[in-house]
Amino acid sequence: MRWKNLRERTVYENRWFRVNLADVELPDGAHLDHYLIRLRPVAAATVVNEANEVLLLWRHRFITDIWGWELAAGVVEDGEAIESAAAREMEEETGWRPGALRHLMTVEPSNGLTDARHHIYWTPEAVYTGAPEDGFESDRREWVPLKVVPDLIARGEVPAANMAAALLLLHHIRLG
Repeated sequence: MRWKNLRERTVYENRWFRVNLADVELPDGAHLDHYLIRLRPVAAATVVNEANEVLLLWRHRFITDIWGWELAAGVVEDGEAIESAAAREMEEETGWRPGALRHLMTVEPSNGLTDARHHIYWTPEAVYTGAPEDGFESDRREWVPLKVVPDLIARGEVPAANMAAALLLLHHIRLG
């Protein structure tokens, strides 16, 4: 069964997102108004070192009032390549410049409400360049053993679904 978006109009817009109202036709021919959020792509990146430790940020999200582990991430700027944005965000937020990035996954964290796509990368090497430019985005940055990732997720210490999925995939890739 396919829903059809017949048309949509913007009801609010800023530099980060647009809220649109869509006229949706359901398979039985009925119509409904459906709000949706149009977002720019997000790029995220981390490094897994030779000791199988992953570089993570411990940060507070005021919207949900929850602390948790995350990868460095941010919005892809207009005209910026997604992989370049991932590298930029990692260095700005952690102080580590990544080596050649490898695409890990692309996820849609809430595709019933938004068209957001999160592109997640990783690298086995990085160079420390100094204190993070955007150090205000996290309370601390730490090397966390990949072997503890499933336990962190089970305890709710990785609350963002996109981050949990990425860390579990890295756990599988590196530790089997």
